[in-house]
Amino acid sequence: MEKVGDTMGIPGSRQVDLNKSFKLAVRSLLTACSKQDFVKAFSKFSGAEQDRLYGLYIQVIASLYQNIENEFEALCQETQVGAILDTVEQLAEEQSLDPLYTDKTNVMDIAKDLSTAKKQEIQQLTDLLQRAEEHNRLMEARVNLLRKKAQESSGMADAVEKIKSRVLGYCSSNESAPLKQL
Repeated sequence: MEKVGDTMGIPGSRQVDLNKSFKLAVRSLLTACSKQDFVKAFSKFSGAEQDRLYGLYIQVIASLYQNIENEFEALCQETQVGAILDTVEQLAEEQSLDPLYTDKTNVMDIAKDLSTAKKQEIQQLTDLLQRAEEHNRLMEARVNLLRKKAQESSGMADAVEKIKSRVLGYCSSNESAPLKQL
């Protein structure tokens, strides 16, 4: 049986995760003291002395970090942690013992449900947009009809004014002639 990390010398995901976690934990422990905290702790010293002490502190932390990392790697190689994790990873994949395996399918179900929900939301928004566009078309048609009626009514007002002026003109010219016609 081939091991995940042994096929090409590439560590498996569990081994990579272990190394990353260890490095993050050590780094956060060793860098927990900020320069401000350091200066507070050595407040009786002058600024130049504080700077030199802080520089030494940084050198010690860097050296300590490197030593811890080297010791961890040596211990992992000595106890064959990488090979064991690779074997565990392969067995878990083969026998579906991976506790995240069911979560992977759940994640896929969630992704599918989310996709379906988003498609429905898009459809609802599309329908809403179509209704709004139809409403806009109806309103535009109504505005055009009102404009047309306004133009017609202004034309009718002009016609009424013309008829009125003609009637008045006729009446004024006929006021002196009603007796003539009779």
